[in-house]
Amino acid sequence: MPPMTPPIRPRRSVLYMPGANPRALAKARELPADGLIFDLEDAVAPAAKEEARATVAAALAASGYGRRELILRVNPLDSEWGEGDLAAAATWPLDAVLLPKVESAECVQRTAAALDRLGAPARLAVWCMLETPLGILSARDIAGASPRLAVLVMGTSDLTKDLRALDTRDRLPLLTALSLAVLAARAHGWDILDGVHLDLADDDGFAAACRQGRELGFDGKTLIHPKQIAAANAAFGPSPKELARAQRIIAAHAEAVAAGKGIVLVDGRLVENLHVEQAHRTLALAAAIAES
Repeated sequence: MPPMTPPIRPRRSVLYMPGANPRALAKARELPADGLIFDLEDAVAPAAKEEARATVAAALAASGYGRRELILRVNPLDSEWGEGDLAAAATWPLDAVLLPKVESAECVQRTAAALDRLGAPARLAVWCMLETPLGILSARDIAGASPRLAVLVMGTSDLTKDLRALDTRDRLPLLTALSLAVLAARAHGWDILDGVHLDLADDDGFAAACRQGRELGFDGKTLIHPKQIAAANAAFGPSPKELARAQRIIAAHAEAVAAGKGIVLVDGRLVENLHVEQAHRTLALAAAIAES
């Protein structure tokens, strides 16, 4: 049985920030993203890893990020920088650490044990990237690996490469993997974020990918550039039309219950308890967004 549903937190737009770029980290304080990933892995050359860690430490010490969710993408635990990254994360004002290329529950458990040993607070969550075929096939086990786990994140670029698939606008080659990952996240009550869209000149393609991601069940999208934030926020946040319908569903259902009726129609469609639950979640998400 899935664990108790955690409080709703908006994760419509989560932006990767190169850890070695202090100007980008400073600018991020003004961006309307729901979350920021300070990246010490892919975005940082090996020779700059230690410097990037110091740059992120300085940015976090300066604070000013408001209610944004702050995540550190660390290097793999078995790399020469992994232990140092986790040791730093254990003492920094972060919400989560993001593990790259997770392929087993054991990887998550080793990381959680290391965070415990390093004195990380219980509130520091673990996010896991699914970006390899083995990671997708192990998603169910990964999602149930640790109470620290909170979010699964798709790494669609690496996954496309490893599958030897084509990078198509409809993302048909990835649909099976995307859906398996969503199933694993929901089975354990976690959120899940869609992968990045690399073509910054393709606004229509990005909007289509956001729509598809929401249709598949994703909670938000990881981003590589601030220009993508507004479209992601719009796609993964409830629209005025959705909010109005949610309010009608809740009101109509309450009236039906008070009148002893077992069936109620809203806009010509049958409404059941599951729709009422969805409506309440829509309103709760809107409230959380308003507070962020």
